[in-house]
Amino acid sequence: MVLIMIGCGAVAQVVAGGNSVGDYNTIAWAWGLGVALAIYIASRTSGAHINPAVTVAFATFGDFPWRKVPLYVVAQTFGAFVGALVVRVGYADLLAAADPEHTSATQTVFSTLPGNGTLPVSVMGAFTDQIIGTAILVLLVFAIIDRRNTSPAANLAPFMIGLVVVAIGMAWGANAGYAINPARDFGPRLASYLTGYATAFTDPSGYPYFWIPIVAPIIGGLVGSGIYMLVIARFLPPPPHPDLDAITPHGKQLQE
Repeated sequence: MVLIMIGCGAVAQVVAGGNSVGDYNTIAWAWGLGVALAIYIASRTSGAHINPAVTVAFATFGDFPWRKVPLYVVAQTFGAFVGALVVRVGYADLLAAADPEHTSATQTVFSTLPGNGTLPVSVMGAFTDQIIGTAILVLLVFAIIDRRNTSPAANLAPFMIGLVVVAIGMAWGANAGYAINPARDFGPRLASYLTGYATAFTDPSGYPYFWIPIVAPIIGGLVGSGIYMLVIARFLPPPPHPDLDAITPHGKQLQE
């Protein structure tokens, strides 16, 4: 919820404010800081995955139980949904003034579109982009939290993961808005649909685009985590202490 209130809030401020308050860099930094702060809040209670792609990757390559995956995904999506409702209410006046018909012009405040709704990016191009962006994210998350690697201190890991999101936004934002998180996209997309954005589930051409930021990030997360386990983790030296063996945020070990 915190992630969406900060991230979508920043997009709303820039888009509805007519770029008079902030710019793309503002958005990239807001999403990164939102991720970092969300992890700081929830890391001790749930591991702060805040992303189904991360949860599925931990279940696939770590000891995170598959039976918990549906609950985590629902909780992540619900939190994103509620956070988006807060932004929708808070920015209702400015959004109505900027886009009275609630079209794709301001839909990007809540969810992603190919080419951010304006650039000539195909559905396949957006799908590929989401795989690449999420693969980068999850690969680096695994690298940061693996204590056999050159990991930061526990209190710095959330900030470093936030910087990863900033970097992805600055490098991979043009094609599809770097959702890289099914919950972050679908929750706000549903919230916007229920509050007046009738075309929230389609792109400007009418294609049912909503599934792209759900499926592609899951694939990308598995690709990124698989690359880390295959290329990096298997070659790391043993930990100096058994209790430091590849500990993830939820206290489980990564499988080698």
